[in-house]
Amino acid sequence: MADTAMLDRTYHFITETMVERGVAPHYTEIAGALSVPPEEGKKLLHDLMGTGIPAWLFPDTDYIASFPPLNNLPTQYRITVEGEQKWFAQCGFEALAVCWLFPGKTITVEAPCLDCGEPMRIQVKDGVIESEEPAGIYGYIDIPPKDWRKNLPYS
Repeated sequence: MADTAMLDRTYHFITETMVERGVAPHYTEIAGALSVPPEEGKKLLHDLMGTGIPAWLFPDTDYIASFPPLNNLPTQYRITVEGEQKWFAQCGFEALAVCWLFPGKTITVEAPCLDCGEPMRIQVKDGVIESEEPAGIYGYIDIPPKDWRKNLPYS
């Protein structure tokens, strides 16, 4: 396992890249950013994914599938920041956490209700809900927290 300082740098680089581009970096980009050989970048990626954070790789690959709070695959949780939509949230609750990646900016989350299919829209800035459509929407999780890890995709 890599030292925590390198894992922290890896985490930070992945997050910054996803915020900037809307998609996750390849391990060779991680390696370049951290000035290590590609195989070390790959090892850092796998070590980071093995720490227990709710992130995962595509099955049998070295490609990032999801890295909280963002998802590298399109999901129903579309994130728009200042009129630009290029991000997707990992889940409904992580969609609200995305606002911390964009301090001082209003983020818009749009998704269909997974129960009825009707559209939902919420705007959040720095952790404060600015608007919600329909009014009074709320979320729930039907899996106990103790079972979350075993229900992650591809785990």
